[in-house]
Amino acid sequence: MTTIGVQAMMLKDSFAEIGAFETLRKVGGIGYRAVEISQIPMTPENVAELDRSRGELGMDIAALSVAMEIPKGMPGDSLKDNFDKVVDDAKRLDAKLLRIGMLPYSAMKSIDAVIDFAKQANEYAERLQEQGLGLYYHNHHIEFAKFDGKYMLDIIAENSPAMGMEIDVHWVQRGGLDPVRTLEKYAGRTAMVHLKDYRIGHLPDAAFGRLEAGDMAGFKAQFRDLVQFAEVGEGNLDFASIIPAAQAAGAQYLLVEQDELYGRTVWEALQTSYDNLVALGHADLF
Repeated sequence: MTTIGVQAMMLKDSFAEIGAFETLRKVGGIGYRAVEISQIPMTPENVAELDRSRGELGMDIAALSVAMEIPKGMPGDSLKDNFDKVVDDAKRLDAKLLRIGMLPYSAMKSIDAVIDFAKQANEYAERLQEQGLGLYYHNHHIEFAKFDGKYMLDIIAENSPAMGMEIDVHWVQRGGLDPVRTLEKYAGRTAMVHLKDYRIGHLPDAAFGRLEAGDMAGFKAQFRDLVQFAEVGEGNLDFASIIPAAQAAGAQYLLVEQDELYGRTVWEALQTSYDNLVALGHADLF
């Protein structure tokens, strides 16, 4: 059974302002019943409130974010330094899926560094499997760079057979590929999919001001930079095809996410995505 939920990166300000439990109460009030935890400190207080939300709100903690290593000076738990805590948190919250949200910056230097990352991730994935937990990798667009005719994401997959995929359809599109075909390619290996629309925005008045001022370089820069994140159903992605493809690929969770809101509140954005998904005929997935 596939469930539509929310990626909590969108909710980090609300978590900080009113806490995890009250934030998830508002999420549940829209109609979502699952959440993927990302960019939320896994403090004892937050873990306790997440656990409380399971019992009192019926909230499903779909997945927890984790890094292999945390850059020096950055907060958060890592598999390298906090493996036992990560496992304990996941088991307490009945979250059987862990996800690496981004290729580490250090791995972006070369394809050899990417392969080293993938092999290390595979070792952690094998250790997590022994604990009954799965490890998954979330893509952006950088993974669709080619090396000797092969996409970086394929190279990561080949070198980490124990690690699954969390496919982000917006970043697949931004990387120049078809989300449906990509989901088909990773069928059986994809447990989570990010539902994030892809919109081409309008040229702002400032662009024409640059043009009138003779700043052609400035105008062209704004002309090129029109891709926006959008509420599900408010952009150009074919979710009528994407969602069945995600289900056919074996996705357990479809997670609504929007990196930028362009003046809207997170609650307005989540409501719009919810309404559009219901209108597409997916009320039964909430």
